[in-house]
Amino acid sequence: MTLDDLRVFVAVCEAENLSAVARDMACSQSAVSQHVKRLERETGLVLLERRPRGVAPTGAGRILYQAAAEGLGGLATALGRLDDLRRGTGGTVRIATGATTVRHFMARGVAAFRDRRPGVALAFETANSSVRCLEAVRTRQADLAWVTIGPPPDGIEQRPACELPWVLAVRADDPLAHRASVGIEELAGISHIDLPGNSTSRAHLRERLDRLGVPLVSTASVADWDTALLLAELGLGHAVLPALPGWNHGHGGVVRLVPIPGLPPLVAGWAARRWDALSPPAVEFAETVVQNLP
Repeated sequence: MTLDDLRVFVAVCEAENLSAVARDMACSQSAVSQHVKRLERETGLVLLERRPRGVAPTGAGRILYQAAAEGLGGLATALGRLDDLRRGTGGTVRIATGATTVRHFMARGVAAFRDRRPGVALAFETANSSVRCLEAVRTRQADLAWVTIGPPPDGIEQRPACELPWVLAVRADDPLAHRASVGIEELAGISHIDLPGNSTSRAHLRERLDRLGVPLVSTASVADWDTALLLAELGLGHAVLPALPGWNHGHGGVVRLVPIPGLPPLVAGWAARRWDALSPPAVEFAETVVQNLP
């Protein structure tokens, strides 16, 4: 059993496809299969089962995958720290973020961290949903991800940091603009600007409204919250959004943000594979952002 065997096996479990791993590693599918077969001979167990569109780990394979993924992730982190020591640098913190995260949640924290730790590099990877941010952490492309907190994902730790109440964004000349609040049942009559289809925030909203039997009629869809607010400002519909830091109640006098008290707030925060395995700069960055939330 070699490190290469384990690396290939982890990649196969995550891609669920032998040929995709072979392409990524610039080798033959037979070579990928040989790594897996060697592990199966040494463990005496079947680790992968064939599916109509690829492969999946068996029960024994999942046990080995979880241990190997953790071990390889820890080894990669350690080698990165050793490389930082060799080069005499402060290291790199890799952060997966949504399209609006840095602007609304991190600006002050990033500036404070840069003043405190100028030798640490910050590498931001922008993703258009919490799902993609979590995937970046799971596949070790990022150390941290700022996400909408949802059900605990396998192999990921989440730490809530703030609550975001829901608001209805409408033009200042809309009949609902001067209301103190909007009831959930009133959302059935709006021209809804839909949130991204794969976003956790959309799933939260749809689940709650479906449970209450409140349909939404969508007239437009967007890729991020800021764009939804802009379309509401242009009069193209109403947007049901989490109230982000930096959005004031009147938003420049053009848009009104009317509270929807019947909807439970979204929770946002950090995600990491293992908090206790993060580098000290990564932990310090995460804590600095939370301390400096608007």
